[in-house]
Amino acid sequence: MKSKILTPQEAVAGVEDGMTIMVGGFLATGSPEILMDALVEKGVKHLTVIGNDGGLAEGQPAGDFAAKTPRGIGKLLEHHMVDHIIASHLGVNPRLNEQFADGSLKYTLVPQGTLAEKIRAAAYGLGGVLTPVGVGTPMEEEPDELGRKKEVMVIDGKKYLFERALYADYSFIRPTVADKFGNYYCSKATKNFNYVMAGAAKHTIIAPEKLVEVGEVDPDMWQVAGVLVDTIVEGEKKWQI
Repeated sequence: MKSKILTPQEAVAGVEDGMTIMVGGFLATGSPEILMDALVEKGVKHLTVIGNDGGLAEGQPAGDFAAKTPRGIGKLLEHHMVDHIIASHLGVNPRLNEQFADGSLKYTLVPQGTLAEKIRAAAYGLGGVLTPVGVGTPMEEEPDELGRKKEVMVIDGKKYLFERALYADYSFIRPTVADKFGNYYCSKATKNFNYVMAGAAKHTIIAPEKLVEVGEVDPDMWQVAGVLVDTIVEGEKKWQI
């Protein structure tokens, strides 16, 4: 079996200016920091980023702590690498709002459950999902985050919006534990988008906190199958604010 393990720099070598990427995490909890650092080092620009939020800026409170460095997607925003962010929660990172105000960043808000299901649809090869969220509001007429027209459908007398699947070129994920084939699971709050994003992009890259041999962990522990994972990067540190 060919090894999937690459260095961070090798893993992001194919990321080009203007691509669309997905990044797991919720306010950077569960975001793959080693991969964000590699993207910053590479210096790609004009990215469209799909994630729950804009991560954290340096010094920003997170619970009882303050971030010592930008975290998660916040690292990309700090270096002005993002042209468009598609997320469900954008009111925290001040860099995001500053860049929106000066016209250098576009953002599209998508209801969190809708965002997760659009990503999940992409991972499972579905064309999209039907949801009542947004029915009877301007969301019926507004195009989606990629400018695609929405459709209103009536099923059993009830209205739904058809929301199209949301794909990316790369998805960047932080498991708690993975094996060398790419089977993985995430602990506690780090599950967030780190499960649904696997397989929703042309290339899925994981950066586990702990990497084990195939067969070392009970297979019942795995929540995502390694067949969805293209690349594994070692060296991710345990979560630290």
